Amino acid sequence: MKKSKIILLALSLLLFLNILSGQQNRLFWDGRDWGRVAKRVNYQPESVYFIKSAYLTGALDGKLYGYLKTWAVNADLADKIFSEKTDYLTMRELVKNLDYFYEDPMNAYIPIPSAIVIANMTASRVPPEVLDPYISATRDWINKLHLDLDTLNYSRLLEEKYLKYKD
Repeated sequence: MKKSKIILLALSLLLFLNILSGQQNRLFWDGRDWGRVAKRVNYQPESVYFIKSAYLTGALDGKLYGYLKTWAVNADLADKIFSEKTDYLTMRELVKNLDYFYEDPMNAYIPIPSAIVIANMTASRVPPEVLDPYISATRDWINKLHLDLDTLNYSRLLEEKYLKYKD
């Protein structure tokens, strides 16, 4: 009995460590997640569209909620922060545009909220001389953010937080 408890505890610990080591710093749903949707629902087109459109609806509703909360405090600030046009496309068009956008492996790490803005810019015929630098800057931004998170010294961060609030 005692031996089986030790084995069970050891297996639980191994499973926990395996799960823990498989985790990574995730900030946003991105093109990799977007591409996995079809596989997770056995490539059923109706289910793929349902999940993708549900995610996009939530993201756009979240943007609207943020805008309204900010607008209640400072309308000018809200207009500046939330100025990107994200409702140029219908939901079906947006899903198709994001599918096309994420076919390029270079775009896989771009977060979906940024890809929504890019898809709407593309559909509204923003010139390539404006759009291409925006996409490039978005790639640079997310890559830097991931690098910063991967090299973050968590113990130093905890120590700084402890020293700041210890008194």
